[in-house]
Amino acid sequence: MLAYRYLYISGLLSYFVLANLLCANKPLPFLPGEKLEYDLHWGIFPVGYASLEIAPRTLSSQEPWKISFFVRTNNFADSIYKVRTNITCWVDSNFTKSLKYIKTQQEGRTRKHISVDFDYLQKKISYTEKGYPTRILKLDKDVYDPLAIAYAFRYWPTAEGTSKVFPTSDGKKFLDVEVKVGEAEKIRVPFGSFKANDVIPNMKTLSGVFKKSPKGILRVWYSQDNRRIPVKISSKVIVGSFTAKLKKAERLQKNL
Repeated sequence: MLAYRYLYISGLLSYFVLANLLCANKPLPFLPGEKLEYDLHWGIFPVGYASLEIAPRTLSSQEPWKISFFVRTNNFADSIYKVRTNITCWVDSNFTKSLKYIKTQQEGRTRKHISVDFDYLQKKISYTEKGYPTRILKLDKDVYDPLAIAYAFRYWPTAEGTSKVFPTSDGKKFLDVEVKVGEAEKIRVPFGSFKANDVIPNMKTLSGVFKKSPKGILRVWYSQDNRRIPVKISSKVIVGSFTAKLKKAERLQKNL
């Protein structure tokens, strides 16, 4: 009986080792240096530009992933609601948790500079906003920041018709973001045509101009290939419907 248990445990361990090796050799959905650029529209009107970018790094290293997001409105939209927002986050090398999150926000009359540090050794999150005392949250599990979720979904594949929950924190509160993957459909954007899955993150709290109306919804179409590129983003909010469509992409992973 003991010999049987030993063989069973050894076989089980061998299976997990092999599975980890296969995952390690599997190409990542994105590469260091990837840059995605989007045209923004409010209804039929062009209102600005957005970009998502991964900083260069060595794939085999243990250095964190650095991801940046930038959005700005054009001259037409500036006269109504000017937006200049920069967000940068750092995620651990295995893409299991966020390490730092910085946001510089200019949206209408709102001006904010926010820095969030995730300290897993001290089990705390430090939230610092210019002009206010630092807030501390107790941290007892791995979490993602609001920007990292978009790449965590790409990093950890989710099958069509299923959902996955990503523990998330913006430094002030915790939120389990459930991401539901819908059926694939053909999506046409300035960068090309893609078969993409309609993905809906269930986010209960959005603020500012992006606060959801009672019937509001956020949808992201990710390409159905191994790269899971966010090719289109749509949000119905209080002030109307916003759409971001991919117009340019650099340093994409190969489409296998």
